[in-house]
Order: sequence, then C-alpha cells, then structure tokens
Amino acid sequence: MRDVFDEIANWSSQEKPVALATVIQTWGSSPRAVGANMALTADGDIAGSVSGGCVEGAVLDVGIEILSGAKPRLLHFGVADETAWEVGLSCGGDIEVFVRPLDSNKFEQLQREMRGGKLVASVVVIRGPESVLGQEMVVLEDGEAVGTFGGDLDHQALTHARQALAEGKPRRVAIHSPEESAESVELFINVALPAPTLIVIGGVHIAIPLVSLAKTLGYYTIVVDPRRMFGAEARFPHVDQLIQAWPDKALGQIGLTSSTAIAMLTHDPKIDDPALDIALRSPAFYIGALGSRVTHAARRKRLLEAGLTEEQLDRLHAPIGLDLGGRSPEEIALSVMAEIVKARNT
Repeated sequence: MRDVFDEIANWSSQEKPVALATVIQTWGSSPRAVGANMALTADGDIAGSVSGGCVEGAVLDVGIEILSGAKPRLLHFGVADETAWEVGLSCGGDIEVFVRPLDSNKFEQLQREMRGGKLVASVVVIRGPESVLGQEMVVLEDGEAVGTFGGDLDHQALTHARQALAEGKPRRVAIHSPEESAESVELFINVALPAPTLIVIGGVHIAIPLVSLAKTLGYYTIVVDPRRMFGAEARFPHVDQLIQAWPDKALGQIGLTSSTAIAMLTHDPKIDDPALDIALRSPAFYIGALGSRVTHAARRKRLLEAGLTEEQLDRLHAPIGLDLGGRSPEEIALSVMAEIVKARNT
C-alpha cells in the first residue's frame, strides 16, 4: 500500500472519497503480487495498479460504482473467461481483486504506523454477510486491534492477523461458522512492511544518483559523512536524512534492522572500517563497500585483525555493485542499487 499512500493522502485532504482495489489471489502469470493495490476516485484518478495495465479499466469502472453506493465486490479475471479478452488479459494467468470503499480512519492509522517504521496488518472481510462485507480491522505490531467486526469473528481475525504479522506475508483465510445457518466469512490480511532504508556512508559523487535511485524505489535514504564539504545539504537536497558525524557514531544512533542496506563509498579506511565493524555485526540485509579487489583484500585483512570473523566478512559485497560494465557515477549507482534490490529479493 505504500506506493499509493501519498496519492490517497492528497485526495483525502481534498475530501475526495477513495476506493481501494487489492489483489487477493493470483494463478499462473500475473504481473502484480498478492497484496498489490490500486486506489481510485470517482473523478477517475488512479494510483498504483493491480495488473500490467490489462484489467485496470474494468476495476476502475467497478470502483466508481462502489463509490456511488454499490456493495464491495470480489472480481475474477482469467484466461478461461470471456472477460479476460474484454479487459486484455490474454497473456495468461488469473487474478482476483477485491474492491471496496476506503475507510479514511483506518487509512490514517495504517499511515501513522508505517511512517513510524512499524509493521501493521489490514484485515478485510472479502466474503460474508452484508453487515461486515468490506469492513476493515487494523492490527498493530504489538497485536492490538483497531476496529471490530463483532462477536467471535474479532478473535479469529486477530489470531490470523498476528500470524500473518509474524510471517510478514499476506494471507487469505476462510472462517466457517459452527452454526449451519450462519454465512461463512472469508478474510484477506495484507501485511504492510516498513520501508527499507538505505544508508550511504560518504557523500561522494556516486552517492548523489544512488540516493535518487533509492528514493524512486521507495527507500528511506540517509547519507552519513563527517566531512562538511561532502556532507553538505546543497549536495543532497532530496535525501531524507543527512548526518554530519563519524559513521560508527551515526550507525549507533540510527539503529540497523533487517530492512537496512548500507553502502560504503568513501574509499577511506578511517571512515569505512569502524562503520563496517558495526554493520557486519548487524542484521542489515545488505552491506557493500566501494573499492578494487586489491583494496578489498587489504580491507578484509584489517577487519579480521579487528576481530570480525570470516563468516561476517563473507556478508560484505565488495567490490560493490553488480558488474554492468558502467563507469560513470550514474552507472555505478545503478549497479549498486541493482545489487541491493537483488539481495532484498533473494
């Protein structure tokens, strides 16, 4: 949902009602993963997507109907259906998309949690009685629930949401009522992960396009450099956080998590080595350092003597970046970001 947050917030500030379409399930070839979102307004404004562009038109039409008072709907598009050709899904694969009016209060809660770096889950009734269809419960990282469906459904929804939070993955859950006369309920639980963070050590030329690329990909960006000339605000007008301090001190203040990537770019052992000593002992999912193979061999020797283990040093990507054959700062930045994306997705 992070990719549609800014647009939703903008529409909400204009008091525009918003509908949200979410990919609930996929089969075969599908360009968007389960949990992908598309937000829309009655004016035809769109943010995000639920496919490669082939079903968005049909989803937009349904979303506008829902904003006009129609009930939330679970849509199915597949190659076996005539509707697949009508909407352009002729390339293969099936998808199910649930469309509902967005609850502005729940959205604000989700937004607060995610901007605070917290894990949060959205639980939505996608099949069931009209009284609860499309309703949402937000479950926070500590397991607390915001919102209610009523009765035993709350307990079951909360249990499944906590499990989804623990796994960090969305899930679809069917809940069968013990009463034969009662209608069964189906839930979709979407887990919103904190934005990944890229920490760049060294405000060198490569850092400028690297920060730009990272922000485009949704990373929270931090540049650390104790040298005023390299760590100047004028060089990084779009960075989220600029820290003019020694990296070992800065990393201790920032806090490193499994959602953190670190790129060491200074080429200066006085700056890089103390930071690497901290980074390689942390849960950061990516740590890379600029320099040739000869430079890295000398660096590795120094860090081993400083007390790091072979296993810890094997986590270090050096020379940094995928080998794309590029030489310009922009091309090197692209290779670094490509390696970070690869590391995060494998």
